[in-house]
Amino acid sequence: MPRRLSLILLTLSGLAFAGSAFLYASDDLAKTGPVLMLTLVLLALAFRGFAQLKGFSYTVWILAAVTLAMFYPTYFFTVGGFQLKRLIVPFVQLTMFGMGSHMSFDDFKGVVKMPKGVLIGVCSHFMVMPLVGFSLSHLFDFEPEIAGGVILIGCVSSAMASNVMSYLSGANLALAVTIGACSTILSPFITPFLMKWLGGQYVEIDIAHMMIDITNMIVIPIVAGFIFNLFYFGKETKRTRTVQLLAFAGIILVTNLVMMVVTKADGMGFLTALLTSTFWFYLLPMISAIMLKNAKSIDRPRIESGLSFIAMLGIVINTVIITASGRDNLLQVGGLLIITCLLHNVIGLSIGYFTALLFGLPERDRRTIAFEVGMQNGGVATGLALKMGKVATLGLASAIFGPLQNVTGSALANWFRKRPTGENTASGLPDHPELEVPASAFSGSRSQ
Repeated sequence: MPRRLSLILLTLSGLAFAGSAFLYASDDLAKTGPVLMLTLVLLALAFRGFAQLKGFSYTVWILAAVTLAMFYPTYFFTVGGFQLKRLIVPFVQLTMFGMGSHMSFDDFKGVVKMPKGVLIGVCSHFMVMPLVGFSLSHLFDFEPEIAGGVILIGCVSSAMASNVMSYLSGANLALAVTIGACSTILSPFITPFLMKWLGGQYVEIDIAHMMIDITNMIVIPIVAGFIFNLFYFGKETKRTRTVQLLAFAGIILVTNLVMMVVTKADGMGFLTALLTSTFWFYLLPMISAIMLKNAKSIDRPRIESGLSFIAMLGIVINTVIITASGRDNLLQVGGLLIITCLLHNVIGLSIGYFTALLFGLPERDRRTIAFEVGMQNGGVATGLALKMGKVATLGLASAIFGPLQNVTGSALANWFRKRPTGENTASGLPDHPELEVPASAFSGSRSQ
C-alpha cells in the first residue's frame, strides 16, 4: 500500500476515533459502536503501509472483531439454531493440525543436541506461567471462574507465535521449535494436574476428562499433521514410514480406549469413536496429502498460505464468540483483566529471559526461552473452558491474552532485533532487518 494512502487512512482513523469518543461522552452508544469499528478498520488498513506497524495489523483486526461482539453480542450466539460456540474446538484442532503439518520427528532431535536449553525452557514454561497466574488470581479480586481462567491460560502449552518472534529477534529458532514441541506433547499429562493443584479452589477440575480433552485438541490433530507431513513433505524410507504410521495408529487407539474408560462408553460407542477418529485424523490427512502432492495446480506455498488463513480466521471467530458470550462479565472486569493479562505476559517474558541468563545460556537462547515461556496457547485454553461449560467466564482471560501477547511479543522482537548477538548467522537474518511480523505469527498455531 502506498505510504501516502496509509497516512490518509491514519488521519481518517484519528478523526473517527475522536468522533467515537464524542459520541460515547454524549451517551450515544448506538452510534459509538459503528464509528469505533470504522476507526479500527481504517487503522488496520493504515498499518499495512508502514513496515514497523504492518505486523500489528492483524491484531487491530481482532480488536475490531471484539468491538463488533461487544456492541452486537446477540448475533454471535446462534445461526439457524446452530450454536456458534461449537466451532471453537474444531478451529483449535485445525490450528494444531497446521502446526503438525510443519513438524516431523526431526524437530525432537534438538532434545539431544541442546538438552540444557530444552530442559530449562520446558521446566520454566510449566513452572513460571502457572505460578504467576496463580499469584495474580490472588492479587486481584476476581470472581472464582474469572480467576480460574487466569490460571488456565498460564497452564496451557506455548503459542506458535513464539517461534515467529524467536525468528524475528535473531533467537535460536531450532531451540524454540524443540521446546514448543516438547511442551505441546507433555501438556495433556501436566496441564490437568497443574490446573487441579492451582485452580481447583476456583473451579471443579476433572483431571481425566481434561487429559482427554487436551489430547483430542492437541495431540490427535498434531498426529494428523504429522501424517500429512509424512506423505506430502516427508522423504522417509518405506520402513520408517511404516513404523511411524503404526505408532500414530497406536496413539489414536489408546486415546479412544482411555476415553471409553473415562466416559464409561459401551463397545458400540467406542467403535464409533474409533472409526470417526481414524477417518478424520488418520485416513483423511493421508489421502489429502497424496492428492495434493499429485495436483500440479496446487503447490506448497498455497497450502501453507491456506493453513495460515484458516488458523487466523479461527482465532478471529473464536475471539468474537467468546467475547459475545462473556460480554457482561467483560463490562465488569474488562479493564482489570487486561492489566492482569499484560502483567502475566510481561512477567513471563522477563522471568524466562533472566532464568536462561541465570543458567548461563547464550543470548540467542535467552531470547528463545523468554518467548517460549511468556507466550501461551489461548486457543487451547478457550477450548478447555468450552469443554468445562464455562467459556463465558473461564475463557475470558485467554480471549484477552492472545491478541495482547502478539503486541508485546512483536515489540520485544523489534527491540531484540536492534541489539545483535554476534551469532545471527544461525538465524539466517541480517543484523538489522526491516522488521515485519508476518501474519502467520498470529495464527496461534500452538495460536493464538
